[in-house]
Amino acid sequence: MQERVLSATSRNLRQREKAGLDVRALSHTLWQIAQAIIVFAVIGYLIWRGADAMEYNWQWYRVEPFFYRVIDGEVIWGPLVRGLIQTLKLASIAGVIAIAIGFVTAFARLSNSIAGRLIAKWYLEAIRNTPLLVQLFLFYFVLAPIFGIDRFWAGVLCLAFFEGSFAAEIIRGGIIGVDKGQFEGADAIGLSLSDKYRFIIVPQSLPLILPPLTGLIISLIKHSAIVSVIAVSELTTAGLNLIADTFMAFEIWFLVAGIYLAVTVTMSFGVSLFERTLNKNKR
Repeated sequence: MQERVLSATSRNLRQREKAGLDVRALSHTLWQIAQAIIVFAVIGYLIWRGADAMEYNWQWYRVEPFFYRVIDGEVIWGPLVRGLIQTLKLASIAGVIAIAIGFVTAFARLSNSIAGRLIAKWYLEAIRNTPLLVQLFLFYFVLAPIFGIDRFWAGVLCLAFFEGSFAAEIIRGGIIGVDKGQFEGADAIGLSLSDKYRFIIVPQSLPLILPPLTGLIISLIKHSAIVSVIAVSELTTAGLNLIADTFMAFEIWFLVAGIYLAVTVTMSFGVSLFERTLNKNKR
C-alpha cells in the first residue's frame, strides 16, 4: 500500500513537471510567433511608407477581375487564374520528365557501363555549370527550330533537363543510402536486376528520396517563372501583361508572389502528410 502511494505521488510530480515544461514551450512558441509578426509588420510598414513616399495609388478594389468575372451567370476566369493553370500544367509535365531523367541518369551513373557513366557525368556537369537562362535560350532559339517544337515545349524541356540533373543526384543518393545487405539479399534469392530495384531497392530508397525531391519540385514551380522571357503564357507572364495594361505593379506583384507562395506551401504540406503516411506504414 505504501509503495502504491509513493508510486502515485511520483507520477503526479512527473505530470506537474511535464505541465511546467509545456507552459515554457508554449510561451517560447508564442514569443517566436510574436517576433515573426513584428518582423512582418515592420516590413509591411516600410513598404507602405515607401509606396506612400512615391505617392503610389493603391487600387486593390480593381483586382477581382484579374481572378474571375461573372457575366450572364457564367464564371469567366481571369488572367491570373489562367496563368496559374498554365504554370501548374508546365510544372507538372516538366516535373514528370525531370524525375524520369533523374532515374535514368542515376542508374547510368551506378551502372557498370563506361559509356553510360560518361554520358551521365557530362550531362550533369553541362547542365549544372551553365545558367538556366542561357539553357532556356539554347532550347528556344537553337533546339526548338531544329526539332520544330513550340515555345511551351521548349520551356518544359529546358526546365525538365535542368531539374533532372539535380533529381539524378537525389535519386542516386537515396539508392546508395539503402543498406548493402538489401542488395546482397536480393542477389542471394536470385532476383533479376530490374526486379531487385523494382521490389527491393527503390521502395526502400523512397523515404530518403522524397523530402529533397519535394524541394526540387517546389524549385521547379518557382523556376517556371523564367519561361516568361520567351513569352510562354504562364503566371508571371500574365502578371507582366496586367502591369503593362493597368500600371498596378505593386498589387499585381504581391498577388503573383502570394499565388506562388500558396501553391508551394500547399504542396509542402501535402507531401509532409504523405511522408508521415509512408513512415507510419513502415513502422
